[in-house]
Amino acid sequence: MSAEPAAERHLTEDEEHLAKLGYKQELSRSWSGFSNFAISFSIISILAGCLTTYGAGIANGGPVSISWSWPIISVFILIIGFTMSELVSAMPTSGGIYYWASKLGGPAAGFFTGWLNLIGLVAVTASVAYGCATFFELTFLAWGWMDEFSLNTVFVIFLVILVFITVVNIFSSHLLALINNVSVWWHVAGAAFLVLVLVIVPDQHLSVSQVFTDTYNGSGWADGSTSSLVFFFAIIPFGFILTQYTITGFDASVHLSEETQGAAKTAARAIWQSIFYSAVGGYILLLAVTFAIPQVDGAPDYASIPAGGVAYVFDAALGSTWGGLLLFISSCAQLFCATACLTSTSRMMFAFSRDRAVPGSRLWSKVNAQRTPANAVIFAAVLGAIITLPALKSVNGIPTAFYAVTSVSVIGLYFSFAVPIFLRWRAGDSFEVGSWNNGSKYKWMNLVATIEIVVVGIVLMLPTSPFGAPWRDEFDWAAVNYAPIMVIAVLALLAIWWNVSAKNWFTGPVKTIDQAVVDAFDD
Repeated sequence: MSAEPAAERHLTEDEEHLAKLGYKQELSRSWSGFSNFAISFSIISILAGCLTTYGAGIANGGPVSISWSWPIISVFILIIGFTMSELVSAMPTSGGIYYWASKLGGPAAGFFTGWLNLIGLVAVTASVAYGCATFFELTFLAWGWMDEFSLNTVFVIFLVILVFITVVNIFSSHLLALINNVSVWWHVAGAAFLVLVLVIVPDQHLSVSQVFTDTYNGSGWADGSTSSLVFFFAIIPFGFILTQYTITGFDASVHLSEETQGAAKTAARAIWQSIFYSAVGGYILLLAVTFAIPQVDGAPDYASIPAGGVAYVFDAALGSTWGGLLLFISSCAQLFCATACLTSTSRMMFAFSRDRAVPGSRLWSKVNAQRTPANAVIFAAVLGAIITLPALKSVNGIPTAFYAVTSVSVIGLYFSFAVPIFLRWRAGDSFEVGSWNNGSKYKWMNLVATIEIVVVGIVLMLPTSPFGAPWRDEFDWAAVNYAPIMVIAVLALLAIWWNVSAKNWFTGPVKTIDQAVVDAFDD
């Protein structure tokens, strides 16, 4: 009877750590620390988030919403990253977000956290793939390959992208690691190229004073005022979506920790480093775009950016040839990002299914001959396609319903982070830290991180336009921010499911390794 534990003593340090957490090694542990960093860096993707949501930043504050809000919010997100680095060092497992919540707060905390995280990941994968399709179509338009912008064409390109990233993801984990390694250098070189072009090619640039002091209110609130309290405490915070949406998805380092060598240290470093380097690189890129904002009759044309986004800046400042090239570089970066998003989502679905929280768990927790969860990959891609169907319908050319899903993805992901971060703060010094930890600094770090997530989450659920405020005469359902409605609906459904059924069968993480093996390591 002692032969199995004795044999298991020959496991690697990573496998022993995973065994203590209750799981056997099923996925291929072939990722290096750099590859783990690379997937989070690829998902954050400054060439995706910074450029796709640039218009939201300018509309809600103008240049100051870029030059000041980005670095300030980045510092808060870095603090969030430090708190999650400590948690992954102690418990490096796929689906770690809900695993931490379960261990620190019980099955209910794990159930709600897991579903918020999974829904957020599926939605982020869909939004990135759809944004990628949009940028490819904008590229083709800039180059004259297409005559007009069409949501139907975007959706077809989106489906092609989903099929492509699905095929890539069902091959070996080692291939994915290589792709993410290439992605890092594409992002670094691509961002550097964009910055150089934006510095050299335009005939004119904004002044330093304009970039760091100019304000603009294109939200419709406060009659366009840029000096009222509403502007500083509501309008500018609306622009936080630029930073908060871009610097997200770094939980991928957690979900891939079971495939990473030396995960207790390397995955922990990967989280905060991916945030830090993305924050610095993203800031340089955003400043370059902002300095290149075109001027009309000697004045910066901020008003045209909310609708045209960064594509308008590229075309007006650089011309269609250069503009199309920069859009193409960004489109390819977004393709890398979408691939990494699907990888992260599938690992979370695999882990959550392994603990029997997802209907059809046996299918989604299976791994193929290459030791990758192929069924989970396909299922996540199909779900992404389904939730993106509303993008086929538009209001004045804008797929409003789909962008609400995008907002929910950001809120869902960050709220899922907040639960274990807060529970670790509540656990205090009784928490058993790993080899990478924040020491006594967790006492203020975890609290600050939780508060930031809650405050920004609430801001993102407020009406971003007066036309979306039910108490205004000009109210129009087409302008409603559906994020709070969807968040409340999701939480209500989860609450009903938990109380009616799930609490009777979901007990948290399910051990997949013999208890005798775990006990052997404690001897």
